[in-house]
Amino acid sequence: MNPLQENMENALTGSQSSHASLRDVHSINPTHLMARIESYEGREKKGISDVRRTFCLFVTFDLLFVTLLWIIELNVNGGIENTLEKEVVQYDYYSSYFDIFLLAVFRFKVLILAYAVCRLRHWWAIALTTAVTSAFLLAKVILSKLFSQGAFGYVLPIISFLLAWIETWFLDFKVLPQEAEEENRLLIVQDASERAALIPGGLSDGQFYSPPESEAGSEEEAEEKQDSEKPLLEL
Repeated sequence: MNPLQENMENALTGSQSSHASLRDVHSINPTHLMARIESYEGREKKGISDVRRTFCLFVTFDLLFVTLLWIIELNVNGGIENTLEKEVVQYDYYSSYFDIFLLAVFRFKVLILAYAVCRLRHWWAIALTTAVTSAFLLAKVILSKLFSQGAFGYVLPIISFLLAWIETWFLDFKVLPQEAEEENRLLIVQDASERAALIPGGLSDGQFYSPPESEAGSEEEAEEKQDSEKPLLEL
């Protein structure tokens, strides 16, 4: 093949690719792009995502639910004042439920501080609370005499154990993946806006149009018309 022809084909290919890239940039709807950017900026101004807020509400529910069960247990076993003095002032590891309540307070303080105040994006805090909760409850169930004290000897440890692991699942499979996905989307939108800003003169609504489609067979009809006129000119 002639080198001149190869150079011409390479130049034509390069020009087509550049036109394609410009066409991709011009295909971005500026109104939609700005709306996406403003929505993501609004989420950033909130400071905390919706899924993280739901997680914090569930952590609060954990504390309130365990507290409610403990108060019911105090009432069932002879009144709040007498039972509270027995379980708190005269605390006994083998028969008291007070430490299970303190375990719920521990989870609440650590998780709210880590994921609501500090806005941590790692699983180490939830791993710490779940590990401490699981180890403590397993040891208490094995060594204590809770099962001989009625239904609450079963309910409080089981509920506390389940809530701790539900919090772990929710953070690891819902909060962190969704926030990472939202961050990737924000980076993609910002990258698209930066590319659009590189176009000379900026983007305007008037630039976003589709060229009118040519009618089918118009080029063939023009060629046939030229061929039919040639004999007349020769005559």
